[in-house]
Amino acid sequence: QVQLVESGGGLVQAGGSLRLSCATSGRTLSSYAMAWFRQTPGKEREFVAAISRSVSITYYADSVKGRFTISRDNAKNWVYLQMNSLNPEDTAVYYCAAAYCSVYGCYRTRPYEFDYWGQGTQVTVSS
Repeated sequence: QVQLVESGGGLVQAGGSLRLSCATSGRTLSSYAMAWFRQTPGKEREFVAAISRSVSITYYADSVKGRFTISRDNAKNWVYLQMNSLNPEDTAVYYCAAAYCSVYGCYRTRPYEFDYWGQGTQVTVSS
């Protein structure tokens, strides 16, 4: 079992920044590919960013590329999402997710591929 707890959400003006954190516990984080997703009411959960197991290769949705940065600290069991140049379209509940990967450097980007989810943290960007 892996437990995930997100934090760092809040209200920010357009153009501002937020840093989301995901605290993990229960298993060795380095064995898991990690990702951030987001969801707004009435819409499906949307992929935002992913980071591979072990070697920390990163992947981003086109909508956030160049503005968001995903990172991980396996020693401290944390995953982060730095969000810059936020705009109202980024408003959503953001979720941290973990997928067990047996292959070194593997990554995942689709919701059904993930084994564990956090409870989510609300990000609201005002115009």
